[in-house]
Amino acid sequence: MSKNYTRMGDGSPVELTDAELRKDLEDGANDAADRGKVPSLTEEDYKYLMELFQRKDRFVGVDVGNEVVLTYDEGTLKLKRHALLEDRLQALTIYERLFGADTIELCHVDYSYKPVKPIVGYEQGSLEMALLMTHAPLLYGAMPNLGLYTQPDGPCPNPMELLPQGKIKEARESYEAIIKDSVKDIVFASAAMHESGADGINFDTVGASGDPDFLASLLAMEQLTTKYPGMAIEMGMAGEFVLGTHGDLYYDGTRLAGLYPHGQVVLAEKAGATIFGPVVNTNTDRSIPWNLARTVVFVRACSKAAKIPVHANMGMGVGAVPVWDYPPVDVLSRASKALVELCDLDGL
Repeated sequence: MSKNYTRMGDGSPVELTDAELRKDLEDGANDAADRGKVPSLTEEDYKYLMELFQRKDRFVGVDVGNEVVLTYDEGTLKLKRHALLEDRLQALTIYERLFGADTIELCHVDYSYKPVKPIVGYEQGSLEMALLMTHAPLLYGAMPNLGLYTQPDGPCPNPMELLPQGKIKEARESYEAIIKDSVKDIVFASAAMHESGADGINFDTVGASGDPDFLASLLAMEQLTTKYPGMAIEMGMAGEFVLGTHGDLYYDGTRLAGLYPHGQVVLAEKAGATIFGPVVNTNTDRSIPWNLARTVVFVRACSKAAKIPVHANMGMGVGAVPVWDYPPVDVLSRASKALVELCDLDGL
């Protein structure tokens, strides 16, 4: 009986029979459909995915004409993780001229809006220099990162310390104060970078602190796009499911806690997002076929609900990519191909 080579969600190699492969695909797809209350995969989808994982090619790609745009987060930081000692502007030219990146992103090492605020004047100078050195669309990116607003480093009590004590009311009040402070910082820093010529702003890892994080991003985006009509903003999520760390927050009449990607994109669109990046988390205990089928179900539902471009998040631990510092190209390329060709994506 032939075996199909693939990997687990942690990147370790595994071989599956055709029957095992089909079962993993069905189980993953049905898990997403049940959680998100969205349609599962069709028989044609299963045929496509079976053939994709049965191929012996180490690397696969989309058919000619199906190419999509690639956007990047933390562009000026990721090369440093590999001990490349270039400065940020050199990193941008490497992305553009050596990697052939469709877009590039300038960011600060702290990669959060709160620490950017006091040094925004220096960041404006770096952005203006980067614009003179590059040609690709240049975004400025950071995270809302509401954790930075909690004591002892921030002004507000830490809700994660209050909740285990049963202080629900106090925790919610703290989150509400944090939202106000973070919106001010996000708007201040983003407006400054926009006025200095940034082609777009990236709100990255949105929802990492749950529904307060998501609400702060939506409110900041709403203010920015009202003040600067036509401003380009990409919103990339932190997870597939908005955690209800507050639990009673709403935007435009919709409760934020519990939203999956197809619900998240609708609110992002209303707030003014021009690109949305859905996330589906990788389960390390399951195979990549299981994870990919699950991801396709969620991302396809998101694409169908969206009227703005959708760039699915793909990287270590999301988008059916293994939780590994150096994602293996065999499964990375299969996941990329399937998401583009089955989910009608505009980018990755």
